[in-house]
Amino acid sequence: MRRTVYTMAKQITVLIAEDNIHVREGLRIILSPVENMQIVGEAKNGEEAIAMAAQFVPDIILMDINMSPVNGFEATRKILKQFPAMKIIGLSLHKELSYCRNLMRLGAMGYVTKSSPYEEIILAVKAVAAGGKYIDKELSGLI
Repeated sequence: MRRTVYTMAKQITVLIAEDNIHVREGLRIILSPVENMQIVGEAKNGEEAIAMAAQFVPDIILMDINMSPVNGFEATRKILKQFPAMKIIGLSLHKELSYCRNLMRLGAMGYVTKSSPYEEIILAVKAVAAGGKYIDKELSGLI
């Protein structure tokens, strides 16, 4: 008798932390249909991101850096202090290398801009989930 072995790729759980509802919804629409990817929560600010990180323990957090009252830098610092293995990808309108470097110094594993094509955001999530780092193509040439 012949046995067929099926291997299933690990499900990537994602928390979206973004204060703009339209960007949040767009990210959900982009990421939800991707095979083996599941959105486990959507935070409207840094405080919610910290709480939801503890509640859902996602593989990846897409973290907007410009939120209030707790911004993405502070939320990243607090989350990684509590969950050092959690992987965070910065998300920003800013295409300045300094924002990317500052977030990566805090322990983030990636950085994409909100103007990135949706394929690049998906690629970033997959790359970071697989243990790599990812920097937006517009910025990677500057490093």
